[in-house]
Amino acid sequence: MPKHSAGLLLYRRKDREIEVFLVHPGGPLWANKDLGAWSVPKGEHSADEDPLDAARREFKEETGFPVDGEFVELGTVRQAGGKLLSAWALEGDCDPAKLSSNHCRMQWPPRSDRMIDFPEVDRGAWFTLGEARDHILLSQRPLLDRLQKELGSAHQP
Repeated sequence: MPKHSAGLLLYRRKDREIEVFLVHPGGPLWANKDLGAWSVPKGEHSADEDPLDAARREFKEETGFPVDGEFVELGTVRQAGGKLLSAWALEGDCDPAKLSSNHCRMQWPPRSDRMIDFPEVDRGAWFTLGEARDHILLSQRPLLDRLQKELGSAHQP
């Protein structure tokens, strides 16, 4: 049975364009990766936790920003590793310079006795939908298409 994650795709309207807020994973495995490495803030949840509640919790843990408002369901996508990601969109704004992520620990380098501590998310940024398609994980691209469809167009009058 696949694991389940939930996430939020924060968006804003700026200069008649739609921009989305994506995060870059922290840690040594992602340090030198940019295009195709960014993600919606997300995380795993248990079967008995409401997925939207989990998405809100994970957004706060990974960015430090609380969210509230009208959530628009974007459906579920299967990620490269098989995990299912349910996502919602929310119109809002945040300052990426004020991002504050929770931390993780892992053994690094592999098979060493050394443990390192690093932020789960090392940065966040706003991207136009076109830019986001280049930066987001390939398996999450359908979420951008679904958002664009929900909003009617990437360019708002």
